[in-house]
Amino acid sequence: MGRLFVTLDGVAQAPGQPDEDTAGGFTHGGWQAPFAEKASGEAIFEQARTMDALLLGRRTYDIFAAYWPTTPVDSPFKELLDRVPKYVASQTLEEPLTWQNSHLLDPGLEAAVEQVKQRYEAVHVIGSLGLLQSLLRGGLVDRLNLWQYPVLLGTGTRVFGEGTVPAALRLTEAVSYPSGAVQLTYDALGTAPGHGTMGE
Repeated sequence: MGRLFVTLDGVAQAPGQPDEDTAGGFTHGGWQAPFAEKASGEAIFEQARTMDALLLGRRTYDIFAAYWPTTPVDSPFKELLDRVPKYVASQTLEEPLTWQNSHLLDPGLEAAVEQVKQRYEAVHVIGSLGLLQSLLRGGLVDRLNLWQYPVLLGTGTRVFGEGTVPAALRLTEAVSYPSGAVQLTYDALGTAPGHGTMGE
């Protein structure tokens, strides 16, 4: 399952911290913070708690590995991320990775991800927009969980940018929260004709 925090205009870059990801001159980092509230926070954690493995792209791994292992915050989310096995798609990082329970994926992304999916029941992707696009193209995403927030940024990396494979999705859940956030869960049905198949 891919979990993404996204604005109404599709931007998913740097929701958490002001300096989280400034690539491309992005100056709106931390845009999710004003919408934080108890109900959605609990729901986000409950969803995360179902994962038994995590896939990350190199940039998201670098951001997480620089923050979560050393943060003084005593939170169940920190404990979960430290504990869960993490598999990282990267051509530049080398073993051993610094964050506990972190491993590089073998070369050949699609085959490596298939192996991870066979070993675990609930493999999640958080952020990792470049990796997500590769997984979508390879038909390796079964479910998308989008947390959409009532804000427009006009700039930044978008979830479904150039190169997105045409695909059909089925909405299976829509829940709104007091902050204005809406959680949308989609099952992947398949790609458009001529683009292969998607899902299991």
